[in-house]
Amino acid sequence: MEPPEIMRGSLTDQLKREARRLGFDLAGATAAVRPPGIHRFRRWLENGFAGDMHYMAERVESYEHPRHVLEGAKSIVVLATNYRSEEPMPPGPGQGAVSRYAWGGDYHDVIFSRLKRLADFHRQLTPEAKVRGVVDTAPLFERELAQLTGLGWIGKNTALITEKFGSWVFLAALLTSEELRYDEPVAAEHCGSCTACLDACPTGALLEPYRVDARKCVSYLTVELRELPPPELRTPIGQRFFGCDACQDACPFNRDTPSASADNLESFEPRLGMNPIDLAELFTMDEEALRQRFRRTPLWRAKRRGLLCNAAVVLGNHPHEAAMSALQEGLNDSDPMVREACEWTLKQAGE
Repeated sequence: MEPPEIMRGSLTDQLKREARRLGFDLAGATAAVRPPGIHRFRRWLENGFAGDMHYMAERVESYEHPRHVLEGAKSIVVLATNYRSEEPMPPGPGQGAVSRYAWGGDYHDVIFSRLKRLADFHRQLTPEAKVRGVVDTAPLFERELAQLTGLGWIGKNTALITEKFGSWVFLAALLTSEELRYDEPVAAEHCGSCTACLDACPTGALLEPYRVDARKCVSYLTVELRELPPPELRTPIGQRFFGCDACQDACPFNRDTPSASADNLESFEPRLGMNPIDLAELFTMDEEALRQRFRRTPLWRAKRRGLLCNAAVVLGNHPHEAAMSALQEGLNDSDPMVREACEWTLKQAGE
C-alpha cells in the first residue's frame, strides 16, 4: 500500500489535471481552515459597508469555517477561469457599458457544470469521499483561499490578482473530506506603491487599500441595490449600465493578459448587443420580453426594475434625444421606482 503522502499527492495531481481538462485555467489546493480574514470581514459588516446585502451578516457564522459549507471538509481545491475576451467598446449616445463578466451567459451555469463533473470524477477515485463544488454562492472566502493555494494575491481593490491572467478570472472551489497535498501560499502582495485602482474608482468606494465601501461601489449600485442610487452617486456612475470594471481596467497586472481559451471564449464572449448595450429599447419591453432577453445572464439579477432604473440613470448622465420618448413613456410605468428614475432623467435633460 502506498504511503499516505504519495496517495494524497496522486489524488491532488489527478484532480488538477481533470480540472484543466474540463476548462479551468488554474488549480491549487489548501487545507480547509478558518479564514485568516474573518475578523476584518466582521469589522467590515459592523461598519455597514455591505449595504443592503444582508445575507452576508445573516450568514456570518457560516463564514467562520469551510466545514459549514461541507461537513467534514479537510481540503479545498480552488479553481480559476480566465474570462477575458474582446476589449470593451466605448458606449455611444443612448448606450451603456456592461461589465466584462456579464457579457456572455451566466458564468455560474458554465462553471457549476464543470464543477459537477469534477466532483463526479473525484467520487470515482474515492467513492467514500464527501465532495461539494461552489461558485460564489456559498459562505466561503474564495479570494483568501486562492491566495492560500498560491493562485494569486489580493490587490488593493480587494480582487484576486493572478500572475498570468490578472484579475480577469472567475473563482470556484471544490471542497472535499479527503486530505490533499497542499500548495504554498502567496506570501506577499505585489502591488507595491501603486494606487491606480484607487485613483480610478469613480465614486470613491475604495476608501483605502484593501477596504471598499460597497454602498458607493458602482457594481453594488447597479447590480445589488434594490432602490435608486443616492442622487450624489448617480452622476459618477456615468455610462456604466451594469457593473464596473474601472479599478480592474486601471490595474497594471491586467494589461497584456491573454484571452480566454477557445472553449471559454465560446461561453464568455459578448452576446450581440452587450458591448455596449442600447438603452432606449429596454423601456419598450415588458417583463417577459426582458426576461427572455436577459435570463441566464448575470444581468437578470437586477430584474426589470433594476435594469430600467440603471438605464434611466445612464441616460440622465448622458441625455440622448432619441431616448426621450421612451423615458416619457416610463413616467407611466407600473413600477413607482421606474417612474421616479425617468422623472429624474427627464429633469436632468431639461425636458
